[in-house]
Amino acid sequence: MIGGGLTLAQADAYLAVLGARRRRPGREALAELVAAQVTRVPFENVSKLLLRRRRGLRDVPDLDTYLDGIRRFNFGGTCYASAFHFCSLLCALGYDAGLCGAAMPSGEDVHVVVTVALTGRDLLVDVGYGGPFLRPLPLDSRRAVEVGLGRDRFVLRPRDAEGRSRLDAYRDGARIHGYRINPTRREPAHFRAAVDASFRDDATFMNAVMLVRYIQGRGSTRSVGIYNLQLVRATHRGCTVEALAGQQALVAAIDREFGIPAEIARAALAGVSLERDLYS
Repeated sequence: MIGGGLTLAQADAYLAVLGARRRRPGREALAELVAAQVTRVPFENVSKLLLRRRRGLRDVPDLDTYLDGIRRFNFGGTCYASAFHFCSLLCALGYDAGLCGAAMPSGEDVHVVVTVALTGRDLLVDVGYGGPFLRPLPLDSRRAVEVGLGRDRFVLRPRDAEGRSRLDAYRDGARIHGYRINPTRREPAHFRAAVDASFRDDATFMNAVMLVRYIQGRGSTRSVGIYNLQLVRATHRGCTVEALAGQQALVAAIDREFGIPAEIARAALAGVSLERDLYS
């Protein structure tokens, strides 16, 4: 299980992968880092499948493996890898950042987010959910905060009486998923059971595939997502959905849209049913 802080040399190596620079901690500097992470590092579970298949890995990849995968194969990660490593980067750069668990329909603390205390504000940084969270979101807002792209909309609700914030995910107006944040900061070892469970044969990301990447342009953001055998392109004006005709078409789309080599994607997805509901 990943633990401990990054050296400045490791932080600089991480920043180089992101195409970002070291700056004094601040709101705009943090927003720049979050945008760099979310646009350079996709949400994807192809690397998770591949590392389990080829190396027998059933844990969060170490930093060198994580960064090497981004450099060489355009990998990213699911919530554990991206949240753990990005939180370590923020701490190394001087931010007051920590890991918090979040409850989902599948259980308590099965999702991981990063919280940052900065200039008197409490901020949510979620780089491992596949949502368009290119800037930190305020956890201390008294009003709901909404972020959307294409057919998807995400609403961060104000804290409840227990100090817990809830994020609801909507697709075409219907709530499809979400999570409720536990504000207590945790060490990576706290998530040991959740990480173990994510590698079980019956786990969602052992039986489905999801990749999402965000692209920023001049004043606009667009995304490309693969959800099993659907390819979705989204902008603020709407989205298009394309059905992929089987695993061969899926592998080709992963290569074309995400830059993950076809032979890598093919090896990772061998035997994956692609029938699991990603939001159950």
